[in-house]
Amino acid sequence: MIAAISPPPRTTAPGPGRIRVPNPNRHSIRFSNLGFPLWNPKLNWLPHERMQMAWVRSMSGGCFKSTEPPPKQGIKVEEDSGGQDVFDADAMDSKVSPEHLVIMVNGLIGSAADWRFAAEQFVKKLPDKVIVHRSECNYSKLTFDGVDMMGERLAQEVLGVVKHRPEVRKISFVAHSLGGLVARYAIGRLYEHSSELGQSSVYGNSLTEEYTNSSMQYLEHPCEDRIAGLQPMNFITFATPHLGSRGHKQLPLLCGLPFLEKRASQSAHLVVGRSGKHLFLTDSDEGKPPLLLRMADDGDDLKFISALCAFKRRVAYANANCDHMVGWRTSSIRRQNELPKSNLLVIDEKYPHVVYVERETTNTMQNKASSIAGAQTSDVEEAMIQGLTQVTWERVDVSFQKSKQRYVAHNTIQVKSYWLNSDGTDVVFHMIDNFLL
Repeated sequence: MIAAISPPPRTTAPGPGRIRVPNPNRHSIRFSNLGFPLWNPKLNWLPHERMQMAWVRSMSGGCFKSTEPPPKQGIKVEEDSGGQDVFDADAMDSKVSPEHLVIMVNGLIGSAADWRFAAEQFVKKLPDKVIVHRSECNYSKLTFDGVDMMGERLAQEVLGVVKHRPEVRKISFVAHSLGGLVARYAIGRLYEHSSELGQSSVYGNSLTEEYTNSSMQYLEHPCEDRIAGLQPMNFITFATPHLGSRGHKQLPLLCGLPFLEKRASQSAHLVVGRSGKHLFLTDSDEGKPPLLLRMADDGDDLKFISALCAFKRRVAYANANCDHMVGWRTSSIRRQNELPKSNLLVIDEKYPHVVYVERETTNTMQNKASSIAGAQTSDVEEAMIQGLTQVTWERVDVSFQKSKQRYVAHNTIQVKSYWLNSDGTDVVFHMIDNFLL
């Protein structure tokens, strides 16, 4: 699918799985592992990786190349920091431009195009309030690289957008599926407590300029925690496997059969690389606990829960049924006995596919903590639930059971393609109508 580039004769051959990437500034050939790049935090690798991704897109078609139609009238799309900014052209030309940045993150084997419909609806409903950035630093096979590496890329992309948009003051994240885990990692990297103002950048010298720009905005509101120097508002996920995919029926496609679930846990990395290890909690980098378990609490260098707590709202949209990729428990961060009973599900005329809304309070969190003894979860899953529910969540349960598009519910919940997933429109509108500005 990727066109081959024939370099001048060499004495040594490239390693397996590597392609030759032409450097426009030199006549030499640089080698890079496209599928599974090696991570070295001391290297300023992002500019080269952006060049690599741009080259892949220009040389390929089909699954890599975006063929989405032009935006609606009045809506403008600009390339920015490897992704795409979507905004109202008239609002940007006015004296008071939008100050709320919304970062939208795609899931496994996805792209920026997955959020096209939702981004346009955001801008149409809130033209003078929001700038939407559809992230593209993790698309297609790059989503196999693991939650941590994708999170690092997303964090750098966000800092690039903040630098390019100095007028923004607030930030929100909207993520689908695996993208929700990536966003959770990224905000842990981007989180800054007020006491840390003035310290060196978490990325070292490579992002000093971007961090300085964020710190200047931070000075305006020194009493609050910040994400990338901005005021965190909404953290919203759609069908995200917050508890991973290893538990019973957490990957509904396997029909809850123990031998299939065990086999999937052992072989997921062969299909989707390091991301598979993270989803099934089989990773043990340097003898550490699985990454998703570590992300359920604050670490020494990355404050995952503190970063979540900094947001005014945290919302988990979950498919109550018909989602073959992500189970109801893992996407709604609940134990089995906490899932709403069928008699509690309601039909809202305005949002017909939103069947249950749970707004968690501190009191409900305490009540749940007292009933842990009756929960039916594994020790690791229970640890993640307890960690993630240190902060309150709004849970929005969605059902496409009576829809013709129920078999693609995983994509319908975000309206990945309007022609295939239009029944999820009311879910997108529910998110926008309840969005905290």
